[in-house]
Amino acid sequence: MGPVDVIILLVVLVLVVVAAVRFAGTASGKRDCCSGKAKDPGAAHGKKFAAREVEDKDESHYPYAADLNVGGMTCEKCVEHVTAALDSLDGTWAQVTLAGGRAHVLAKAPVDEAACRSIIEEAGYRLVSFKAQ
Repeated sequence: MGPVDVIILLVVLVLVVVAAVRFAGTASGKRDCCSGKAKDPGAAHGKKFAAREVEDKDESHYPYAADLNVGGMTCEKCVEHVTAALDSLDGTWAQVTLAGGRAHVLAKAPVDEAACRSIIEEAGYRLVSFKAQ
């Protein structure tokens, strides 16, 4: 085995160790899945919003809607964070999917783009596009 082979082997070994440490931290719940940072509520992204159950799930009670593209979501925890943030707006019911970073917001009053942008950014994500229906 030549010196180049030894260097390649060492690089691969270092990468495997780093990946194993990160995986162990995430699997044990000590690290955030998205950033790899130590878990601290609100530290990995932005403010953590308390999840709430939307009581009124009759879509006919929500005459307004908007489709949003949200940037920065990488996992189901991100989806939960964005959903909780949007649901914290009065009279809204958000349905967020990781695929394409989409959020469909139903509302009892016209959906305010500035309010959606603000709450999404407060949660640590970004509003890429907004289309009211």
